[in-house]
Amino acid sequence: MSEHKHHQHDLSEGEVRAKALESLLKEKGILQGDVVDSIVSMYTQDIGPMNGAKAIARAWVDPEYKKRLLANATKAVAELGISGMEGENLVAVENTDDVHHVIVCTLCSCYPWPVLGLPPRWYKDAPYRSRVVREPRSVLAEFGTVVPDSKEVKVLDSNVEVRYFIMPQRPAGSEDMTENELAALITRDSMVGVTVLPPVVRK
Repeated sequence: MSEHKHHQHDLSEGEVRAKALESLLKEKGILQGDVVDSIVSMYTQDIGPMNGAKAIARAWVDPEYKKRLLANATKAVAELGISGMEGENLVAVENTDDVHHVIVCTLCSCYPWPVLGLPPRWYKDAPYRSRVVREPRSVLAEFGTVVPDSKEVKVLDSNVEVRYFIMPQRPAGSEDMTENELAALITRDSMVGVTVLPPVVRK
């Protein structure tokens, strides 16, 4: 699902304040627009998702850690030094051969920042928030994810009391990979549940 298909969502108070501060810093010549874009991109694509990927890769190689992550994700990620705002009530759920999970926040844009970084624009926009609940298979297909009819699709609604993130299925062909190599395979979108991880092809 491309971001340009969605309408602009109502900004939260925090987003309004951030945009006002950004505009002021640009006006004073303190901050350049490309610097802001670079910082946002870094937190969206790298720093945040790297935390979640690290926790999931650990769970893939350490069955005991996996149990702790699924039982209490907030405590389990804290073992890896991961914590912060919007991460007090994390819940990790596992995608399996029988069920595929996808997360949404139908009321606003609650999101597990410590493990996934900044939420993508489409996650906050009304079309995704409403459609993924009503027609999850169609929305997933727009991301290139076709879930077979034999597999159940569960939509998890994050809110102020609980923020979900997904443990994607470990890709075929990754059996001999190190924990760090596994972490590099895991994407933000796979932890939201809108995509799956492709098989690993070794050269």
